[in-house]
Amino acid sequence: MPGFLVHLGATVQCAHGGMATPTAPNPRVLVSGQPVATLPAPWVVAGCALPPPPGANGPCVTGQFVTSATRVLVGGLPVLLIDSQAICAPTGTPLLITATQTRVTGI
Repeated sequence: MPGFLVHLGATVQCAHGGMATPTAPNPRVLVSGQPVATLPAPWVVAGCALPPPPGANGPCVTGQFVTSATRVLVGGLPVLLIDSQAICAPTGTPLLITATQTRVTGI
């Protein structure tokens, strides 16, 4: 399905409220003046509220997207869309994309 492209300034959080940032956005393609995010690069999570063992299996440290655009590539890599799915490590909870730019869409 079509969706808005995810960029460096998008609001992405783990399920516990930690903020996620892409480790390698592509600087050659900009949307709303910021680089787009592509599939293979992991995301770093900061500020996760899930306690460490033995209380829980947190906090979320990284996130890896597992779905992306099927028809839009940047530098040969698929871009992330607002409906892309990700899993955090070591907790196994999702990353949630709550806000992104609203001008450029992809499939």
